[in-house]
Amino acid sequence: MQVITPEWVKDAVFYQIFPDRFARRSADFGKNGYPAKPSNLQPWGAAPTRHGFMGGDLLGIIDHLDYLRDLGINALYLNPIFASAANHRYQTHDYYQVDPILGGNKAFFALRDAAHARGIRIVLDGVFNHASRGFFQFHHLLECGAESPYVDWFRVHRWPLNAYRPNVKRPNYDAWWRLAALPEFNTDTPTVREFLWNVATHWIEQGIDGWRLDVPNEIDDDAFWQEFRRRVKAINPEAYIVGELWQEATRWLQGDQFDAQMDYNFTRLVFGFFVGDNLNQEDTIKTGYGLMPTLTGVEFGKGLNRLINELYDPQIVQAQMTMLGSHDTPRLLTVANNDKTAVRLMFLCQMTLPGAPNIYYGDEIGMTGGGDPDCRRAFPWHDRSLWDEELLADVRRMVRLRHDHAVLRRGAFDLLYTDESVVVYQRRLGQETAVVAFNAGVTPHTIICPRQFPRTLPEKLTSLGQSFSAGKHYRINGRSARIWVG
Repeated sequence: MQVITPEWVKDAVFYQIFPDRFARRSADFGKNGYPAKPSNLQPWGAAPTRHGFMGGDLLGIIDHLDYLRDLGINALYLNPIFASAANHRYQTHDYYQVDPILGGNKAFFALRDAAHARGIRIVLDGVFNHASRGFFQFHHLLECGAESPYVDWFRVHRWPLNAYRPNVKRPNYDAWWRLAALPEFNTDTPTVREFLWNVATHWIEQGIDGWRLDVPNEIDDDAFWQEFRRRVKAINPEAYIVGELWQEATRWLQGDQFDAQMDYNFTRLVFGFFVGDNLNQEDTIKTGYGLMPTLTGVEFGKGLNRLINELYDPQIVQAQMTMLGSHDTPRLLTVANNDKTAVRLMFLCQMTLPGAPNIYYGDEIGMTGGGDPDCRRAFPWHDRSLWDEELLADVRRMVRLRHDHAVLRRGAFDLLYTDESVVVYQRRLGQETAVVAFNAGVTPHTIICPRQFPRTLPEKLTSLGQSFSAGKHYRINGRSARIWVG
């Protein structure tokens, strides 16, 4: 079948926001149609806890859209925003109501309009595998037991439900990772399927630009996701459907289910090459990263070539959400063991390869944090001294370079050279060519432009300004990179 993915995604740079922790605007709450904000909130910037709320909201995001636009962001991925009793909101109470602490539906529509006015798309987090104990149909089971009309919405093994004493006895119903707070939907039930598909189409009709799907492999049913895609794309053919799939995902990326995955395969490669033996993996092995091996340049190049040229259709490759971290992983700088040189090289690699780069909020200013919940700290708007301004400026320049040159977004990928610590690759699109060279080692290395190279390319992102042309030699210092585009 012909594989088609959204055109806009191929030119997108995403910014991922954990809504409770990005920004807070308290002034409008309790008036102008916005719900009042509760009082028992953690101070902004306090150490994050499992159950505490800092009160970030969607109006706060609006206040910083110009910051994001200046960074070069043209798409937002928001972690869940629907009503929930969890600060991460992966325990949904109501799929049709935005959480009142975030500002409710009115705040969402204000954010949608403000973002779209700036050319910024919005992708929401869809949690369709499981709900919560507060979800109406599950609460109905808690109240009415086996006589509830909604008994087939969930898979119950014994009555009464054991939903609130997990330390005494495991939940006696299917729950994600056996967590009592996350009852899994019975998607074999036709009314459940219709409910979830209707949620998906409702928010597409309300103007969102796509869905990020939480643990979609847990709904082990190709027909469910094929119909999900059919209905979403019938409303907006350019809607983006990206799945949280931590491994190779050819089953779901054939063009009939998802447009892309969150590409943690790419993440493991760049950590393995640019950080290698210096990786801080104290918390990574508890996540989907697993234990990440150190990679040579040869192994890194081979891995990139497999991801880009061998594994998936080119349409999928150009839509992949390339990751350097997320709400589910320790922070980029923390995993890199505070090696900001490695972080800069990883950002440059991300911005010069196919796919839609995703920046997890705060990584651009050097935020740190270990595993959940530490990786979900508040963005330090309150203390600019905590920002790494030089890193921010460098990331901004890299994003701008990507936007300035279509070849970096859509061009074909070819390896030119690899060895123990050096990787050189080429991107080609029409009359435009880019060459990117990385040296992850500590020893300078000289590369030679192939004698048959047909172009002369100006150098970017450096004051050296040495053109790349046939037969010439180029020194790549240790722990550095050079890029030529023209």
